[in-house]
Amino acid sequence: MIAIGLMSGTSFDGVDAALVRIAPNDRGYAIETLDFVTRPYDAEVVERLAALLPPHAGSTAEVAELHRRVGEQFALAARAVAAGTPVDFVASHGQTVWHDGERNVTLQIGDAFAIREALRTTVCYDFRSADTAAGGCGAPLVPYVDALLLASDDEDRIALNLGGIAHLTVLPRGIRRGADGAFDVVAFDTGPANMLMDAFVAERTRGRQRYDRDGALASRGIVDESVLDALLADPYFAQEPPKSTGRERFGAQFLTHHATLLEPLDLEDGVATLAELTAVSVADQIAKRLPDARVLVAGGGARNPALLGRLAARLPRARVETTAAMGIDPDAKEAIAFAVLGLETLRGRGANVPRATGATRSVPLGAIAPFGLARVLAKLEAECG
Repeated sequence: MIAIGLMSGTSFDGVDAALVRIAPNDRGYAIETLDFVTRPYDAEVVERLAALLPPHAGSTAEVAELHRRVGEQFALAARAVAAGTPVDFVASHGQTVWHDGERNVTLQIGDAFAIREALRTTVCYDFRSADTAAGGCGAPLVPYVDALLLASDDEDRIALNLGGIAHLTVLPRGIRRGADGAFDVVAFDTGPANMLMDAFVAERTRGRQRYDRDGALASRGIVDESVLDALLADPYFAQEPPKSTGRERFGAQFLTHHATLLEPLDLEDGVATLAELTAVSVADQIAKRLPDARVLVAGGGARNPALLGRLAARLPRARVETTAAMGIDPDAKEAIAFAVLGLETLRGRGANVPRATGATRSVPLGAIAPFGLARVLAKLEAECG
């Protein structure tokens, strides 16, 4: 099957689009990445999303209008990566505008039918709602794909994504599906990854910079241990999984809440301290579970040497590297994951991990905007059985 996976994370800077070939194998699926692009959101969409997302409160009308506009942006990214290649289906995560895992509430916008009209192909979408309806947090969903693509019979591994939020999947060697088809793995959001650093840089530079390119600021800064300890006192870090979080907790308002602590720090020291917050909150969780694991990192944080260095320093027994070592582009990994989840949607197979989300059972994820669906299902049956 030829598919496109579409993803935009909590940083809402653009749409990641991966064009992949998916074929069944003895472990699950073999993935070949044919192309990958990141298409930045139009400036007007970024401005409107920033005004809508927490800590702001947007109107119903604005949500509805952005639902359409974001769908159009996703469609443009899909068309760019397809570049004329016939595609069997598209799987779109959408743009999260609200997430409250503890209350089983989540909302992703991005009109799937706008994508369908642009690509003239079936689109799978709204992946999180099925899990929340089954009593889950709706996140994280990628652990199912982590287990399919990254688990090993020979070594313990951790799949770590450092996007706006950091989340990890614990993959002890030799894991297998349960009788219900689900993987019994631990996975959860550890807290902020790049989100707080990005917000701090944007605030201190008055928008001239949006993030710490190549970790240059963090590498020059000195961690303020007293500020770090105060930030780590947030109760989320001590909470046991299943748990998930997002901009509602670790957005710019988190910095505002701790403004008196952060104000004395200059730009470099502030970014270094927030980078250490990410490294400590991630490393503590890994050390409690698989301290000798091979840690496979994806997401924007995989391009931050300072952050990876701090993480490695906190995990002296682990081997920290990016998913490129496994042949998976760290930037494309999340988009690839949703392409795989879309395939499972079409197959009607459960693809959440109840132990990770807290759902009562493994359930098929996603809704379907069909276009030539009979042909797609026939091809699926021929290839996957």
